[in-house]
Amino acid sequence: MKQSLVLMIIGCVAGVLSGLIGIGGGVILIPSLIFLLGFSQHMAEGTTLAAMVPPIGILAALVYYQNNQVDIKAASLIAAGFLVGGFFGARLAQQFTSDMLQKIFAVMLIALGIKMLWPK
Repeated sequence: MKQSLVLMIIGCVAGVLSGLIGIGGGVILIPSLIFLLGFSQHMAEGTTLAAMVPPIGILAALVYYQNNQVDIKAASLIAAGFLVGGFFGARLAQQFTSDMLQKIFAVMLIALGIKMLWPK
């Protein structure tokens, strides 16, 4: 799969989960960039911040950019996917009860924590 398509899919998944259960950047984007595309931790963090710059991280992203730790193309593609995915995730969230969303959120955090502890 081409890297651009993978980046768009990552952005879309992060957007859906953000709209659905309020997670995305640090919980979805960073591990996805590391495990699916082989980004370093610093490159994943810098790229994620750049993708999310308008709402939250312009100054932090600037520091990473100044240290050559931002992939601008990847950040742009993730942002595009996140925009579309966020819309659909928010619509999907309306179909679940608060209790169910809380359980989905908890399972995602546990699964990602386990993956980060034992990556292989």
